[in-house]
Amino acid sequence: MTKLSFGAHPFLLGFEQLERLVERTAKTASEGYPPFNIEATSENTYRITLAVAGFRDEDLAITVEDRQLVVRGRQGEDLTDRVFLHRGIAARAFQRSFVLADGVEVAGADLDHGLLHIDLRRYVPEAVVQTIRIGRK
Repeated sequence: MTKLSFGAHPFLLGFEQLERLVERTAKTASEGYPPFNIEATSENTYRITLAVAGFRDEDLAITVEDRQLVVRGRQGEDLTDRVFLHRGIAARAFQRSFVLADGVEVAGADLDHGLLHIDLRRYVPEAVVQTIRIGRK
């Protein structure tokens, strides 16, 4: 039995990349740390908020790689001689990925009270109508 893919459907010409995006999203969906929210702040703007308590600006890196927003966090080594009776605050490295649609760009990022806010803006292209002339060969 043959596996039917998005790109193989006759009505989806040029959408081969859609299958790769779905597979990439499925792989990153199992991550649970850090928790996050996604909200629509207006019709064409969005905000992703990640709970990154204990991380400083220099511990975080935000990149866009091939339409994939990647947030990485790595805390520096704690060189003090503290003795913990209980350590429940996560101090581990993480990587969280989000796939961005065409026309969505990162507008900015801000770290405030342990919450990392990443603002996104979607640019809506103008509608283009193209008339194709039929010619003879």
